[in-house]
Amino acid sequence: MAKASAADLKKLFDTQQGFLNYFFDQLNYEPLQQFCQAVLDCEGTVFFSGVGKSGFIAQKISMTLVSTGTKSVFLNPTDALHGDIGIVGDKDLLVLFSKSGATEELIKLIPYAKAKGAKLVGVSSNNKSKLAEHCEMHIYLPLERELCPFDLAPVTSTAIQMLFGDTCAVAIMQAKSLTMDEYAMNHPAGRIGKRLILNVKDVMKPVAGLPLCAPDDVLMSVLVELSQKGCGCVLVVDGDMKLLGTFTDGDLRRKLAAQGGGVLQSKMSELMSATPRVTTADTKAVEAMKGMEQPSPVTFLPVVEDRAGMKLAGLVTLHGLVNAGL
Repeated sequence: MAKASAADLKKLFDTQQGFLNYFFDQLNYEPLQQFCQAVLDCEGTVFFSGVGKSGFIAQKISMTLVSTGTKSVFLNPTDALHGDIGIVGDKDLLVLFSKSGATEELIKLIPYAKAKGAKLVGVSSNNKSKLAEHCEMHIYLPLERELCPFDLAPVTSTAIQMLFGDTCAVAIMQAKSLTMDEYAMNHPAGRIGKRLILNVKDVMKPVAGLPLCAPDDVLMSVLVELSQKGCGCVLVVDGDMKLLGTFTDGDLRRKLAAQGGGVLQSKMSELMSATPRVTTADTKAVEAMKGMEQPSPVTFLPVVEDRAGMKLAGLVTLHGLVNAGL
């Protein structure tokens, strides 16, 4: 049975590190700056294209640009030669990835892309390639050799392609001064987006259906409200729905342990916490979650219209925040 030893793996990783160091040592940053500026100046779409492994890298870099605020699309070169090039126009940038710079499908695509008026950028590890010759701009990615023992499988060339594309994507993102909120708008379903987009009002329980009681209600009459609503608490409010305090199932256990069954006849105004932590509907949901953690952990926060008036607007629970993906 074939085996790979830890020593062999370390040797391979050390060798790959050396090839990457060669890339960084030989890299010319001026063409990279020109490429980034070309993307920033592009009034249309930044198209990426490539074949095989380089195609997958080109597609990934295009997706990175899209997620960080740049209009970009991957263009399959074969499909482009059979009609899809119709999407390319004279305001667009077409970036062609090829390790050798001699990929046949890309070379065939060049004159037709030029006829459409697009600006062409070649990315390869061959400064004397046809791609370098026929594109208006060429990015040379220095490659000592592939890690593959036959110097054939593209395992180092794809790594430096990825390094080039994703690092330039971040440079473009910074140049555009992309904000966290703008980034989140491109990731609405992910945890990052939810943490930056969702407000308390998006995840809170509305007043209708909340466990409520009046300050003069006795604890015995409130037990059903406390147990059936499934919030772990009751909210004590006056006739104008002003929040006066809270009482939790934990408070119930502590009161019974300390005072016995007689506490069941006590008024809620005597038992409630009169200074509860609260939040507002427009607060970021992630901030509400942080508010539940400090200074001591709680599992809910009453939501009020404003902290001055303390009129009850809803309830946000830790369970609800977790279910929302935070």
